Amino acid sequence: MLSFQPQKPALGQPRIVAASAAVIACLLGSLGCQSDSALDAEINRLSAKRSTVLGRQALAPIERFDDPRSTDRPDMDDLKPPSVNPDAEELLFPVSRSDADVAQTLDRYKSLDAGVTVSIDLETALRIAQKNSREYLTAEEEYTLSSISLLIQRHQWGPRFFATSSLGVSGDGEGSSDVPLSIINELLVTQRLHSGGNVEARLVWDATEQLRTSATEDYVQSTALVLSGDVPLLRGAGPTAREDIIQAERNLVYSARSYERFRRSFLVDIARDYFSLVNSLNRIGNTERSIENLKTSYERTTALVEAGRSRQFEVQQVEASVLSREADLINQRESYVVALDRFKIRLGIPMSTNITITSAALDLPIPEVTPAQASMLALDYRLDLQNRRDQLNDFRRAVRNRRNDLLPDLDLNASVTLDTDDNRNIGGFRFDTNDTMYSAGVTFGFPLDRKIERLNLRSSLIAMARALRDFEQFRDTVILDARQSRRAIDQQRLNFQLALRQVENNKLTVEEFELREGQVDIFDQIQAQDNLLQAENDRDIAEQSLQVSVLEYLQTTGQIRVNHDGTLHRAHIPPVDPGSNPAGAP
Repeated sequence: MLSFQPQKPALGQPRIVAASAAVIACLLGSLGCQSDSALDAEINRLSAKRSTVLGRQALAPIERFDDPRSTDRPDMDDLKPPSVNPDAEELLFPVSRSDADVAQTLDRYKSLDAGVTVSIDLETALRIAQKNSREYLTAEEEYTLSSISLLIQRHQWGPRFFATSSLGVSGDGEGSSDVPLSIINELLVTQRLHSGGNVEARLVWDATEQLRTSATEDYVQSTALVLSGDVPLLRGAGPTAREDIIQAERNLVYSARSYERFRRSFLVDIARDYFSLVNSLNRIGNTERSIENLKTSYERTTALVEAGRSRQFEVQQVEASVLSREADLINQRESYVVALDRFKIRLGIPMSTNITITSAALDLPIPEVTPAQASMLALDYRLDLQNRRDQLNDFRRAVRNRRNDLLPDLDLNASVTLDTDDNRNIGGFRFDTNDTMYSAGVTFGFPLDRKIERLNLRSSLIAMARALRDFEQFRDTVILDARQSRRAIDQQRLNFQLALRQVENNKLTVEEFELREGQVDIFDQIQAQDNLLQAENDRDIAEQSLQVSVLEYLQTTGQIRVNHDGTLHRAHIPPVDPGSNPAGAP
């Protein structure tokens, strides 16, 4: 036992402690933790490298990590967070007057939202969504998490360095002033082997022994280098040992495809929501024009009644139609306001921001392909189908790994310990080969109990068969969706043609009734106005649905491409001939 007296330090002790600290500082300086900025850059580089293989339009997220200390809050450790739940007597419920002008109240709501208004068309919406949408940011984070998981696996499969220093004291109850001191420094590097097992090198520096000799001014080294390894030869050997890193590498490829697939689907979803808002605006405009026409009919009918050429109840019928149409207009406007607020939430725009939707057409041409050709394109290009196909190999590897678990255990282990020459003073590492100790051996484990492993193998076989069926069903669904998306274009195209003709027919009917004023029953006139309004709404819906159906066809067949700013990439889409009608309408 070494006695260390702090008030009378040995001559060699400061030198030993300083040397120990220097070794640790040197190790941390050369092998220490990577800086946060460099680590973030490594994560982003890995994601970008994986996305590059998907083409020039593919985009990898650039993750910007917050300072972990920024998440601290003064109240985050509160054991009893306060609740706001006043008693019923304290609640306020102001009552509106029964004779209040509700229409004026609704107009006042609009004035409360007055301020700077942002005009948004489709491309602007797509750009904003890619920057601010919460679901888009979540998709980016999922991709980044896969990159982080892979970096963790790669680090575990690379050389890993560790350094520890142990300082200990011990004593007894006799009250001795001498304090036994123990100082041991250890440097360790480990490396996992791709064939299975691991090797490690350990440098142990027993500063306690050196302090003992320095107290007598007879300073010697006391260091040992230990090399050891443990390698499986049967069970746990070969590709089975690399399962974690193999799966992590493949998962990042899956994430790159899923992220790009999400960007394409997200564009179609935003476009669908945008055109729904445009349709709502068109419906509101159609209703406003219908109301104006009905008001004109009301004035004419009133004049005819005063002239004795019509009956009074006809005026009341026209007025009832005007009131009913105005009620519809109020409901349509309110539905539009709610849908617009939902659109702002999806784009990630603050609710306090006022936006207006500007109508813009995509002008996409009609593809000239058959449903069978569309299905073949989908089988070649769909990224989610490629993921499903490649994931079958993950299940196949699982079966192989479970078969490997049935093998006997046959492990090779060896170690070599080299001690420094205790006859040399400090000044470098000089090992004495005469004091070298080594050991080697082989361990064989008889596979007497492998029932659990055999059961796991059968579970993996069932999982493989199920995955194969799921893939076949998903592949057939892809074929079905591709065929249906192509037929849907022609269906929407025909609907648009019919809607245009219906609008023209109803316009002619309304114009004819206006020319035969006083000869046509007022009910027929009102019905003609209603039919025209419905036909105009159907036309607008059919026109937008046709463009959305082309987008959905591109998405379903895996042909849609998204620019880095989130807008539609049109390099592979020929422009619409200005002299032609893509809908084939008359």
